[in-house]
Amino acid sequence: MIELNGHPLSLAEIAAVAIKRDRVQISAAARPRIDKSRRVVEDIVARDAVVYGVTTGFGKLSEVHIAHNDLRDLQRISYAVILPGVGSPLSEAEVRAMMLLRANVLSLGFSGIRFEVVELLIEMLNRGVHPVVLEKGSVGASGDLAPLAHLALTLIGEGEAFYQGTRLPSRDALKQASLHPIQLEAKEGLALLNGTQAMHAVGGSRYSALNDWQASPMSPAP
Repeated sequence: MIELNGHPLSLAEIAAVAIKRDRVQISAAARPRIDKSRRVVEDIVARDAVVYGVTTGFGKLSEVHIAHNDLRDLQRISYAVILPGVGSPLSEAEVRAMMLLRANVLSLGFSGIRFEVVELLIEMLNRGVHPVVLEKGSVGASGDLAPLAHLALTLIGEGEAFYQGTRLPSRDALKQASLHPIQLEAKEGLALLNGTQAMHAVGGSRYSALNDWQASPMSPAP
């Protein structure tokens, strides 16, 4: 069992979850931090203060104030704008590593996301629901926006996911795993999109797989 608390994960820990499918849980110490930062976001929304990514649009729309009643829609629209990716889906190990790394970052409690969103991401890992994440679409130093958008789509029951080897609409994959999609609230779209976990996941999982092969003289060449 790998416990997430926001501390750096070793390659061995990433491999244990991504390749060996070890289970994951969030540290008890992480929840108070997550809840505290969420209360900050909720206070901003309640006061209708102008704060980037919370009550405004993103990027070039940073000066556009978003009405309180439209904040939920903004979370969904952000994926529609950023989503386009191309190529084949990333491997299961790479997607699992990306999910693990994103959940770990969110457990730091700096993003303003609700605990139940992080909890659903971890349960998807534990029950084998893997979003279909296309291999091309990152914008490098600006973040893995398209890959993380694909990951986040499954959380809200959109897009596609693999479950028990079958590619399904995300809502069906969640249902078969006895999970339910979640409605994202203010700031949570940005919290899920803003990171570089896709490139870290691809590098980490491939490095771990290569080392496993090199450590075993009986293994066939990859």
